[in-house]
Amino acid sequence: MVVIYKQVASVTEWKHFGVLEAFGLISPPLPEGGGGPRTMAAAHHLEIEEDVNLNMDREMKEELEEEEVREGGADKDPFKPRNVHRIVSKWMLPEPVRRTYLERANCLPPPVFIISISIAELALFIYYAVWKPQKQWITLDTGILESPFIYRPEKREEAWRFISYMLVHAEVQHILGNLIMQLSLGIPLEMVHKGLRVGLVYLAGVIAGSLASSIFDPLKSLVGASGGVYALMGGYFMNVLVNFKEMIPAFGVVRLLIIVLIIASDMGFALYRRFFVPANGSPVSFAAHIAGGFAGMSIGYTVFSCFDQALLKDPRFWTAIAAYLAFVLFAVFFNIFLSPVN
Repeated sequence: MVVIYKQVASVTEWKHFGVLEAFGLISPPLPEGGGGPRTMAAAHHLEIEEDVNLNMDREMKEELEEEEVREGGADKDPFKPRNVHRIVSKWMLPEPVRRTYLERANCLPPPVFIISISIAELALFIYYAVWKPQKQWITLDTGILESPFIYRPEKREEAWRFISYMLVHAEVQHILGNLIMQLSLGIPLEMVHKGLRVGLVYLAGVIAGSLASSIFDPLKSLVGASGGVYALMGGYFMNVLVNFKEMIPAFGVVRLLIIVLIIASDMGFALYRRFFVPANGSPVSFAAHIAGGFAGMSIGYTVFSCFDQALLKDPRFWTAIAAYLAFVLFAVFFNIFLSPVN
């Protein structure tokens, strides 16, 4: 208590001291040799006092940040909307690195990657829905199976299909779900970590999704960006989980609950569509969802937890990359020599 509040103005010091003493959070000094119940009570008061100090210290830091924003006039710069960046930093970063982010945060470059990917996916969906003779607005029809973007097992030698399948979607709810999730999570992530890192995680999930589907669902075609979306969610989930105490516990609980709810509902729907889909419907590959999530929890976590560090110098990153490449090599070997499609 004394150490913390020596840094505060004297008036503030005796005010905090008086308030805490009035509520019984500070006990008067014990005489030498004292003990027994008074010692236990004093220890209990000290524990409560430490919790109060931590909360007050956090509030004081936030007030200082707000005061600096007001005094600095940073909001006058259209490329530095500080209020937006403060909200983003609270949701995306642990407390120790928020100040660093706020000092250098700007909207240049803007979140180009995730917006560009979303526009491309929407444009292709509209193309196949409107200008192709099929009922694409309702469900996956035969026309889209001839698309050069879709992943098809019998055409897997066309390697670009392992990535380009993310641009094609089966139905309205399919593309709307993916766009909402990747924009709501991807834009804040790209504001913090920039497009190169977010693109790395997203594409790692996309490739992992198609490769996993070629192994565990080898006879099924594949469309949709769920692998990339789940990679973003997996990386963010691990970052919140590991840095839970530093990302404001109340917000941390909310974030974890939201992510778990979205994943549980989406995976439940994917499993239903995969195993209980009607004969005239289109099954959903749950393997792509799971593989994308694992890619995010490995590569994504290391990327998103290295905000103010050199990514290439982090051994965790190279460990995740090595495990990912091992999976890719196994998937390539499987597709060449072991796939039932052969």
